[in-house]
Amino acid sequence: MTVTEAEIDPTRFLEDVEMRIGEIVDVEPFPEARKDVYKLDVNFGDGTLQSAAGLTDVYDPEDLLGAQVVAVVNLGPVTVAGFESECLITGVDGEDGVVHLTTERDVEPGTRVY
Repeated sequence: MTVTEAEIDPTRFLEDVEMRIGEIVDVEPFPEARKDVYKLDVNFGDGTLQSAAGLTDVYDPEDLLGAQVVAVVNLGPVTVAGFESECLITGVDGEDGVVHLTTERDVEPGTRVY
């Protein structure tokens, strides 16, 4: 494995980046966006955040409803074609497109990742 980025202080990473488990509660197409993405509503237990996520190559909307995802929740909002994306759903490039990261077992929405 080749690491391409400089090493960082792990304590600093955990202080700066807040990742939590969310459950997708709504999925809508987003034809206004330049890239092929969905509009998602993600429940984090104590509230819901919106996300514009490029998961359309691998998932149909019904596949995502109820799915648990790993999301970065403290990046601040990003506006995508007039839509305010409030969290970043994490994923990896798969053979057919982006695959979202999830938990091995269901956990409570809002659980912090560390």
